[in-house]
This record gives sequence, structure tokens and C-alpha cells, in this order.
Amino acid sequence: MRKGISCFFLACLFFCFSLPSFSQELSPKEIVKNSDDLMRGDTQEGTYSMVIITPNWERNLKLYVYSKGRDKMFIRILSPAKEKGTTTLRIANEMWNYLPQVERTIKIPPSMMLQPWMGSDFANDDLVKESSIINDYTHTLIAQEKIDGKDVYVIELKPNPKAGVVWEKRVMRILKENFIPVRDEFYGKNNKLIKTLDYSAVKKISGRMIPTVWEMVSEAKKGNRTLIEVDDKVVYNGPIEDAVFSLQNLKTNR
Repeated sequence: MRKGISCFFLACLFFCFSLPSFSQELSPKEIVKNSDDLMRGDTQEGTYSMVIITPNWERNLKLYVYSKGRDKMFIRILSPAKEKGTTTLRIANEMWNYLPQVERTIKIPPSMMLQPWMGSDFANDDLVKESSIINDYTHTLIAQEKIDGKDVYVIELKPNPKAGVVWEKRVMRILKENFIPVRDEFYGKNNKLIKTLDYSAVKKISGRMIPTVWEMVSEAKKGNRTLIEVDDKVVYNGPIEDAVFSLQNLKTNR
């Protein structure tokens, strides 16, 4: 009887170890997508603060932002009074600005994509091409590090041929346990570091843990940096009408 039990036990062990493993590591592309999905959600809507800092001046903006999926974004400046009512619309790879002072809508041409958005360290291209982070790059896991005792993926993003990406490469650091982004480095020609985006102040916003302070630091213009802070009342995955993302809405003061 004991021999029969032993044989049965060994057979069960053999069966279990013969099963295919479903706990394989995610691919680098899947890691980046999970992190992007965390930060983006299906939709998001709410108020953001932006502080633009240079060696000579500092400016504070209050923004109201709508986004839907990876292809639609609408930004309205609430303050200061000088820029109030200025709006930006992105649909896929196209972008428009509305300037209330001259009552004019301007489509941003490709030649202006590297120009600063509202004088910040975020370029027009950052708003447009952010939607392509999944499909326009090849993703490679180049290292795993520890930051503050936590495991971090280090993933290199190289643009695919004909992707129309301006960066020579990007290097992202993403927490392994929850896909929260830590840092994004942007490199130009000859692998020269142009700017870095650091994430901090992780909080629970609309049911998800995300970094609520984003700091873009220019390496090309020393002393220049831009801080974005997420308001606690930003809502993820709520309903947003498609009419928000329209040229007609650019001029609507609401």
C-alpha cells in the first residue's frame, strides 16, 4: 500500500512539472504598454498645474486636460489671464492651437514639432508622438536595477524605420512590481542626452497609484525645467464625449 501511494505521489509530481509555465516574464514591449496604460487609462479628465522654470523667469499655468485612448487629447489653459482660453487639440499625429488673443486656429506643421509647448520643456512633438510609444519603437530590456530598494526595468526604445520619430533613442525606467514609471531619458543624434523626465510623489488618484509630479529637465538648456502636478481630483476612465476633441471645441470657452 505504501509503495502504491509513493508511486501515485511521484506521478503527480511528474504531471505538475510537465505542465507548461504560465509565469513567464513579460516582454519589454508589454512592460512599456502596461506602464503607459497605467498613466493614461481609457480616458482622463481634470486639472493639472504646470510650472516653467528658467534661469531668468518662472511662469505658472493651470490646465484642464481631456484625453481618450492614445490618439485624442484636448488642453485648455485656465490661467494666467494672459493665456486663458488658449487651447490645444491633438488627434492622432495632427495638432492644432487656438489663440484667443487673435481669434485664430493654427495647425502645427511638422517643422514646428520640436518647438516648446507654451514655452515649457515639453515640445509639441511630446504631445503628438507620445501616442506612438508602443508601435513606433523597438523595445529592449537592457538592465534591471534597484532604486530605493525596489526592482526596476531599464528598457531602451529605438525608433522603427520610417516611424517619423525625432529621438535617436529613449531609455525608460519602470518599477517591476506595479509598472509605475520612474524616469524617461530622451537622446538625440550621437546618443546625446537632450532631456530627462522624472516621476515622483506617487499617490492614489481615481483608484490607481500613479506619480503625481512630473519634472522635465533640459540638458541642452541648463537651468531649464518644467514641473507638472496632477490634481487629486483627476478622473480616470470616465465618459468623455467625442465632441470634446473637435476643431469647433477649440474656440468654446467652457
